[in-house]
Amino acid sequence: MKIVILDRDGVINQDNVNHIKNPNEWIPIPQSLEAITLLNQHGFYVVIATNQSGIGRGLFDFDNLNLIHGKMIKMLGQLGGSVDAIFYCPHTDDDKCNCRKPDIGMYEEISKRFSISLKKIPAVGDSIRDLQAYKKIGAQPILVKTGNGEETLLKKKYPKNTWIFNDLFEAAEAIIEKY
Repeated sequence: MKIVILDRDGVINQDNVNHIKNPNEWIPIPQSLEAITLLNQHGFYVVIATNQSGIGRGLFDFDNLNLIHGKMIKMLGQLGGSVDAIFYCPHTDDDKCNCRKPDIGMYEEISKRFSISLKKIPAVGDSIRDLQAYKKIGAQPILVKTGNGEETLLKKKYPKNTWIFNDLFEAAEAIIEKY
C-alpha cells in the first residue's frame, strides 16, 4: 500500500493566523488539489493529519470543520481526486493530549486504521510541529515552502533528512518518482 500523509493548513490550503473557521475562508493553494489528484492517479492513499485547535478555543465547531472538509472534498472530486481519511486534533496545547502535533497520537491511529507501518512513508508539512512528528514516527519528512514553510526553513530546526520543495505539487512529483 502506498500512502502519503499531508498536513492541511499551509500545505493544501492557505493558512490564516486567525484559523480557518468556515468554508469561505478555506482557499486552496494553487495546484495543491491537482497534486492530490496526481498522487491518487499514481496509486497513493492520501491521508490528512491536521491540528485544529480553533475547535478547542471555541472559534468554530465540528459542524464547520465538516463543512470545510466537505468543500475540500467536493473541489477535489471535481478534479477526479480524493482523500482517503482525515484525522484531526481539536485540542489546544493546554489540553496536553497525545494527538496534537508534534505528538504522534494521530499517526498511531493512521497506522492502526490502515494496518501499515509509517516508517519511511512520505509526510508533507509546513511547520516544525509537522516535521517533528514525522521524525518521531520514522516517516520521510517533507517541507513545503507554502504556509509557514519559509519561516520553518529559516529556523533550520527541521530533521536533517527533510526533503524541501516549493509547494505540494513539486513534492507530489518527487514522491511519485521516489515511491
